[in-house]
Amino acid sequence: MYTMEEQQVKQSVQNHGKINGTRNVIFAKYEMGRVLGQGTFAKVYLGKNLVTQESAAIKVINKDQVKRERLMEQIKREISVMRLVRHPNIVDLKEVMATRSKIYFAMEYVKGGELFAKVAKGKLKEDLARKYFQQLVSAVDFCHSRGVYHRDLKPENLLLDDKGNLNVSDFGLSALAEQRWNDGLLHTQCGTPSYVAPEVLRKYGYDGAKADIWSCGVILFVLLAGYLPFQDENMMKMYKKVLRAQFEFPPWISTDARRLISKLLVADPEKRITIPGIMQNPWFRKGYTRPIAICEEEEHSALTEDKDNHVMSNGGVELTRAKSSPTFYNAFEFISSMSSGFHLSSLFENKRQLGTLFTSRCSASAIMARIESVAKKLNFAVSVKEYKVKMQGKEEGRRGKLAVTAEVFEVWPEVAVVEFSRSAGDTLEYNKFCVEDVRPALKDIVWSWQGENNCQ
Repeated sequence: MYTMEEQQVKQSVQNHGKINGTRNVIFAKYEMGRVLGQGTFAKVYLGKNLVTQESAAIKVINKDQVKRERLMEQIKREISVMRLVRHPNIVDLKEVMATRSKIYFAMEYVKGGELFAKVAKGKLKEDLARKYFQQLVSAVDFCHSRGVYHRDLKPENLLLDDKGNLNVSDFGLSALAEQRWNDGLLHTQCGTPSYVAPEVLRKYGYDGAKADIWSCGVILFVLLAGYLPFQDENMMKMYKKVLRAQFEFPPWISTDARRLISKLLVADPEKRITIPGIMQNPWFRKGYTRPIAICEEEEHSALTEDKDNHVMSNGGVELTRAKSSPTFYNAFEFISSMSSGFHLSSLFENKRQLGTLFTSRCSASAIMARIESVAKKLNFAVSVKEYKVKMQGKEEGRRGKLAVTAEVFEVWPEVAVVEFSRSAGDTLEYNKFCVEDVRPALKDIVWSWQGENNCQ
């Protein structure tokens, strides 16, 4: 049985989104407009959220094409990555929806177009180039802090909003830290030839962060020079220039900017400047204000599935927070995390690893008290705010001190969902914390761990 609202949504899907024969509406929420762009497997449309009246860019992906080309893992990764990187200078993923045949990304609409269009008209003034570069580095630094490597940074993937601020887009080729091989390196060759780092071309493995920094260096050169540092009609000759970091500055680039670019475009990644080094550079620091990233405190994006032309109840409910009670957990999030019966759930597996989410029949306050007690016994510093417990390890690990957040959500009056997430520190140390420390200590309040059948 469907509610009246669900029947309306179902009917709109069956009518191919046509309402009154004129408006193309999907999921009774987004009105679809003109095509903004088109790729091999996707089209991007200008959309409007009928609830908020905000513009959105709706990326529509054909599932069958993606499956035929065996690119579903890439789509999963793009979703996982975009949910991780919430930053003022990164295009925001608002919502993910799907039908049997299509996947829809509802993204922030960035009105100003590609930075490439600006550069195509010629070099930029130094102060404007510096502003864009500062925003780019800030966004890339945040991505790296979340274990995300873009791998296709170029002016075509940098969008400008109506206030003239830069937004990084297109994470289709991005990689997560978990994709590194046993040698700690990435090995997939990808990116745009003119912007790709020499170590990526060499095929021996590369550090994703250092490769992104090289691409930032090429972008800075392009902004200031108005053309690429490595150019040749013969592709192999161009590659040789990249491998040797062989380029020349035009006379109009300032001495300080040259010094920074010379540290960015270094063929040996071990000798290349790091992001902390960039941020300490005098040319970079001029007028720089570090933006505040949106991560831990931001609400979860809603996820909606229309399975076989049926819309899941509560699938598009936005989370709301009340200080007197825990957040209501999105129904699709809950079902897709705890059950394998819904085929779209596999798209979101990367967001959580097994052993980081469980259900409980205890009250939210009892769960909070128990987690706080366990954390203190494990010698973690603890802070509690509303229905979140933030835990900070006191010992330095491989990547600094481990920081973990546990948040309690209410699904039904007698069922709560508890989610653990890593805020800082090493992934392996976090996994060990979840499996060896948390699971045994909380076993008496757990009804079911994610991916396991209910035990009662």
